[in-house]
Amino acid sequence: MPEKIRSYRDLNVFNTAMEASMVIFHLSKNFPREERYSMTDQIRRSSRSVCANLAEAWRKRRYKAAFIAKLNDVESEACETLVWLDYAFQCGYIEMDEKDKLLDRFETVIRQIVKMILTADKWIIPVKI
Repeated sequence: MPEKIRSYRDLNVFNTAMEASMVIFHLSKNFPREERYSMTDQIRRSSRSVCANLAEAWRKRRYKAAFIAKLNDVESEACETLVWLDYAFQCGYIEMDEKDKLLDRFETVIRQIVKMILTADKWIIPVKI
């Protein structure tokens, strides 16, 4: 029987995104210096934003619309990360196998987020008056 989810840190989607963003952090250390303020910063920011927005969404579970809006931000940041991964590959900064593994992880995150959006009612904290 699965353990009760008490925090965003208990969510598989959060842990998948965190692991993938850390891989991106380490890979991006090898990007050229001239990419420091463009691609390196952007891919790190978007991949980290997936986790940060998911944590924010978790705290907004009292309000369905706010919860879904924040999950939409998570999905958008994950999609942006996919684009930066494509650029990193096209520029020769990462290998195809690295790109494919990361694309797969972030596409998994996107699928899980979409599922959370579609089943938002099960995640909402009931407000007792």
